[in-house]
Amino acid sequence: QVHVVESGGGRVQSGGSLKLTCVASGNISGTYVTGWHRQAPGKERELVAAITNGGSANYKDPAKGRFTISRDNAKNTVTLQMNDLQPDDTAVYYCKVSGWALPLGPFDSWGQGTQVTVSS
Repeated sequence: QVHVVESGGGRVQSGGSLKLTCVASGNISGTYVTGWHRQAPGKERELVAAITNGGSANYKDPAKGRFTISRDNAKNTVTLQMNDLQPDDTAVYYCKVSGWALPLGPFDSWGQGTQVTVSS
């Protein structure tokens, strides 16, 4: 089984920073793409940022200039550094890892989510 665990969420004042970490485990041979998604109350889950195995990153507009996604392939870890957080960033943040593992084969696996709360 592939396990995906997020950490680093919490409560922060506007303008503050948080670093979210996504760790995947379970005999993973490689990942194709890892994305950070978020879901705020009353809204659908949306993509925030994604990064490929080769390190190519894409950001949605609200994250551009404030968030940085990076990965360490050796550790199967993806980090989302969030700076200048705003109340609109308040959401549960989920990590989704797509890759290939033994003996499972190809997989898409979600973490349990980590709460980010930004107060005014």
